Amino acid sequence: MSAHPEVILASGSPRRRAILAEAGVPATVLVPAIDDATAPADGRNPAAYVMSLAWFKARQAMADAQAAFGEAGPRWIVAADTMCVRDGEVIGKPADRAEADAMIRGFAGRAHSVVTGVCIVDRATGARTIFSDEAHVTLGALGDAALAAYVAGDGWRGKAGGYNYADRVADGWPLACEGDPETVMGLPSVAVLRALERMRAEAGG
Repeated sequence: MSAHPEVILASGSPRRRAILAEAGVPATVLVPAIDDATAPADGRNPAAYVMSLAWFKARQAMADAQAAFGEAGPRWIVAADTMCVRDGEVIGKPADRAEADAMIRGFAGRAHSVVTGVCIVDRATGARTIFSDEAHVTLGALGDAALAAYVAGDGWRGKAGGYNYADRVADGWPLACEGDPETVMGLPSVAVLRALERMRAEAGG
């Protein structure tokens, strides 16, 4: 991969940017003006929901990139959206500490699903690839003191389900993941790289 950014990441998530960087993909960030917190969602078809939001974000980023770069700038746009589902109920981003506490307590001792939708768009041709990936996370017993200390900080803000998987594992939380942990963190880099390589090949390089 070139050190010069070939990718626009249509997300303000530091974790998604770090995942791309760790995969050897430097990215220019353009945060789309889409408030997904207001989008109606249910747990009946989470894959379709997150893929749709990823496409909306990518489409907005295309317009933003055209305004910022014209025909120049990075060629590929990567957008993503993530949601948690527990027993058919969508678990979004907590609005406050009390909601974060309730969300995480609701995860304890049971599995929940995390679904990430990804959209990749070729700015040069308009070709797009949209896919989703799902992982299942189980949270074991978490002491009241550990949860209270976590909720008292700001680590839950802006996180689907109120937590970041890698950070909480590093902090010793009893989390287990069936599937790709990067899906839980918001961007499955192996699948993204595979899709980018395929799109490059189809575009002739």
